[in-house]
Amino acid sequence: AALRAIVKVTIANDIKAFAIYEGYQGLVEGGDKIREITWTTVSGIIHKGGTVVGTARCKAFLQRDGRLKAAENLIKRGINNLAVIGGDGSLTGANIFKEEWAGLVKELLEKKRISKKEAEQCKYLNIVGLVGSIDNDMCGTDMTIGTDSALHRIIEAIDCLTSTAASHQRSF
Repeated sequence: AALRAIVKVTIANDIKAFAIYEGYQGLVEGGDKIREITWTTVSGIIHKGGTVVGTARCKAFLQRDGRLKAAENLIKRGINNLAVIGGDGSLTGANIFKEEWAGLVKELLEKKRISKKEAEQCKYLNIVGLVGSIDNDMCGTDMTIGTDSALHRIIEAIDCLTSTAASHQRSF
């Protein structure tokens, strides 16, 4: 639902939306891991729990060289606005990325990995952080994105087990 809402807002504001598949791993890898998404892409996902674009831990993004490659991949596509949906690790990574952005752009320009025009178009990075974690352990939130889906899946599973147990007239 969060991804769908983000796409809806981009459409309303005549902005292209891109999904980064496999989280920061996809950001570092680039290529087909960064794909434009449209209303058609997200129109059938509202009932699905979890992330439809995947998620992955990324050791490379923990290092500056990984973040440099991630910045290059974004700048090459003209992307300088991110909506990061995740827990403590994802949001901490987003904060570090934002703090380093100007230096990353400068270094890419000096190494001639991006043009002056690209550097100017992406001289800043805007980030919106959405707390998404089934753990529901982020300070300052009543319920994180993902918690409701996870709890409903648990209740559905227990309901199925309860009816199965009753039909067999035993507990298990």
